[in-house]
Amino acid sequence: MAISFSYWDDCVDPQDLKAMWNVPEVSAEWLKAGEDRCQKVHLSRDPDGQAYLTQTEMRSIWVITVCKVAFSSLLQGMICAIAELESDRQLLVMNSGHKSKESTVGLMQLLPKTAEWLMSELGYCSYAAEGNREFLFKPFVNVYFGAAYIKWLSNLDNKKRSEEFIVRAYKGGTKKATHKSTLRYWKCYLLVKESFPSRKSFDDCPLLINVPAPAHSNPIPSSENSRGVDTYWDSRASPEDMEAMWNHLEVRKEWNISKEKPGKVRFTRDRKKRPYLSRVEMKAVADIVLFKCLSTMKIKSTVLCAIGEVLSSRFVHGVGGRPGIMGIDYSTAYWLYLELGYRAYRLESVDDLNNPFVSMYFGAAYVAWLSEYEGWERTPDFFVQAYFVGPKNVNPQDTSTLWLKFEEALSKYEETKRRSDSCSIMLKSMVKAGMVKRTRIIGTWDFSSSDKADNDGIPTILLSDYTRGR
Repeated sequence: MAISFSYWDDCVDPQDLKAMWNVPEVSAEWLKAGEDRCQKVHLSRDPDGQAYLTQTEMRSIWVITVCKVAFSSLLQGMICAIAELESDRQLLVMNSGHKSKESTVGLMQLLPKTAEWLMSELGYCSYAAEGNREFLFKPFVNVYFGAAYIKWLSNLDNKKRSEEFIVRAYKGGTKKATHKSTLRYWKCYLLVKESFPSRKSFDDCPLLINVPAPAHSNPIPSSENSRGVDTYWDSRASPEDMEAMWNHLEVRKEWNISKEKPGKVRFTRDRKKRPYLSRVEMKAVADIVLFKCLSTMKIKSTVLCAIGEVLSSRFVHGVGGRPGIMGIDYSTAYWLYLELGYRAYRLESVDDLNNPFVSMYFGAAYVAWLSEYEGWERTPDFFVQAYFVGPKNVNPQDTSTLWLKFEEALSKYEETKRRSDSCSIMLKSMVKAGMVKRTRIIGTWDFSSSDKADNDGIPTILLSDYTRGR
């Protein structure tokens, strides 16, 4: 008889379902999807109708499960990555091995006999066997026994084993932990763990930069973009951020020329009607985010802009499956939000990353993390390449197309900055000479001083509040 789950209630115990509701990120996701605490909770389904877990749900399951299987922080990080590789987070996956007559099942692709051995020999009995294979398709049960097996591998023969040994042994068995047949799996595991890709196919693992987001990669279903969202800045950015944009003198000048009005600022569009940011807007967003949220960060706003230019061409919705102006995927942004505490902007769905400020914020946060990767202060050469290909794949001698595009984009932003700095030097001399007064504002010098004169007839020039990264 074919196994089928329609609801979470069909495949988890009541206490585990209650624990899921008690995870804030899960309850927010479910409520936004229209679920109700008093009703059965629907499982997500991909375009082929297969039940799968969102990344939020997957993370929550292992967080709850590790309370039952005492794990080190190293081992905890393996669960989601291995589940991603083994099953693409699909619940009902079953595969037949080349040599084994028994099929592997579920999220962690376990052999039923392995689960039986863990219960009978090692005493892992938080979930009792039901006498058939079906119980292993249940997500908590499968992750529980997968975690137990990983823990056993970590101390095989009473020796503390490396992460590489554990992962390769999980794939090929303990005898294949150092065999060449499991090396590719290890490399793919590292890429998945570092980049947190959504539903990556095993064969495409090395090509993260070119992999489009799959149909169900959004952990929270996002609504159709309305015409207003596609058309106006004000539908994407908060009133506070829009005020900061209007206070940025270069932006204000550009918007005044195009006759924009507060409350209804239009995005620029290309011939295909796709909204994008001008370089002035891109630089302003980076400046505002750094000033407001990441004031201790040493990264130049021009570097952030150049990274975004390469990955998104400044399109509001990104390109090639990478959302937003910084091309940062939802799972990485959510990891920064949930695990590292970057919460200046709320992140509830992948559509949030189509807000230029949200995308810039999490892109900058990721750069900040990469700039101190593994506790070392990293050079721009390192963290820029790491942003593109992952920190494990950085090549110091890289002259790839991505790097060349970055250098070209950076030169454009640096040239704009140099012109602005030249104006600043001249006007600072005017301030010292008493020819103008100054106030402080987010932005750069304002040349339209005729309407900003004080009572004494001396015009007020608005000075840049940015010295960081120059």
